[in-house]
Amino acid sequence: MRTVLLDTVGLIALWNEKDQWHTAAKSAFGNLDPHSTRLVTTSYVLLECANQAARWMYRNDVVRMREDLGLAGDLFEPTPSEIAQAWNEYGQGSAGSAGVVDLISFAIMRRLDITEAFTNDKHFSAAGFHVLF
Repeated sequence: MRTVLLDTVGLIALWNEKDQWHTAAKSAFGNLDPHSTRLVTTSYVLLECANQAARWMYRNDVVRMREDLGLAGDLFEPTPSEIAQAWNEYGQGSAGSAGVVDLISFAIMRRLDITEAFTNDKHFSAAGFHVLF
């Protein structure tokens, strides 16, 4: 089964019809076969989404995704060492480098052997992952 990490950029673009990447995100998401693709994310990604959604009408989409992924066992928490490593890398990065949430996502993707992310965030590509739009 194919496993794809859902990133903040992808989810916001999917939910927000006014987002500049909405059409690309909707198309990419539509190409994910629900029978052969496992969708996973982190609690940190959903926290970012929730903060963004507080200003928009898709607040309930974030809540529903959190509930659905949690029930399916597809909502992942970073380990204390993954958090520490992400903060270390973040502190050593320069302006424009990946943020802490992305670094945590990278750690979880490596732990779960995930190579694809539902995003177009250049930080994922720079880290060696395949972005879907």
